[in-house]
Amino acid sequence: MGAKKRAAVSIAKWYRDFNELIMFQHSVFSLPFIFIAMIVAADGWFGWRLLGLGVLAAVTARNYAMLVNRYLDRDIDALNPRTKDRPSVDGRFSHTQLRWLILLNAVAFVTVAWAINGLAFWLSFPILVILGGYSWFKRFSATAHLILGLSLGLAPIAGAVAVEATIPMWSVMLAVGVMFWVAGFDLLYSLQDMAFDKKMGLHSVPSRYGRDCTLFLARIFHGLAVLFWAFFTVEAGLGFFAWLGVVAGGAMLWYEHRIVAKDFSKIDRAFFTVNGYLGFVYLAAIVLDRSLS
Repeated sequence: MGAKKRAAVSIAKWYRDFNELIMFQHSVFSLPFIFIAMIVAADGWFGWRLLGLGVLAAVTARNYAMLVNRYLDRDIDALNPRTKDRPSVDGRFSHTQLRWLILLNAVAFVTVAWAINGLAFWLSFPILVILGGYSWFKRFSATAHLILGLSLGLAPIAGAVAVEATIPMWSVMLAVGVMFWVAGFDLLYSLQDMAFDKKMGLHSVPSRYGRDCTLFLARIFHGLAVLFWAFFTVEAGLGFFAWLGVVAGGAMLWYEHRIVAKDFSKIDRAFFTVNGYLGFVYLAAIVLDRSLS
């Protein structure tokens, strides 16, 4: 094998390992809500420049959050059968490499925020603190599910700031809805680690309060998510298709709970498939609403 081919194979392998490390496919949860906020703030198309900067900001922020989580959790992940083969645990990425990747993505995020506008730049610093806080919280508080929700809930506020350089009330309503949506599906996802979290003394809701309480609380959170999306629709003065998006989101969350309640082995299907589609369905509804209004 020639030197160029070996280099290409090495780069491809590194990319696969890095993608497994950060689970890039999970970006589908936050990206649609950034674009929803940008479309509403601009009352339509917001321009190619902001599209590119918005994607870069979302990707670097999420990479940073995932890398911090992987770095801080490497001792716990090594003991969990579900996570023991992660690249942060099995040696594919050293501790030094993880620290450098965290720093690189943090600097990239702040730089992109600076390129957007002044308010985005100054908000980038507390945002990084919040994004990195999830891994600490689950070591001492069951509110970690809400901290994760808050981390993704910042996405629509960031989208509005990118366009308007202000934080309108409708973006806060949308953000709170996203927070409860994410916290709700994180509750369901954490049911997989209920026994392990209890053994390790981690403060997840399932490990502390059990299956039934977790399912009930997840339903409450998802009900609140739909309620705040309705508040957002009213506050932003949106129309029929936006309301249709709220109804569709509620129906998809109902279906998610139906799947999980029947069979815990289908949690991955509920987590990735239903929630992955939800954001894009809602985005499509907002695009239609702004295009046809």
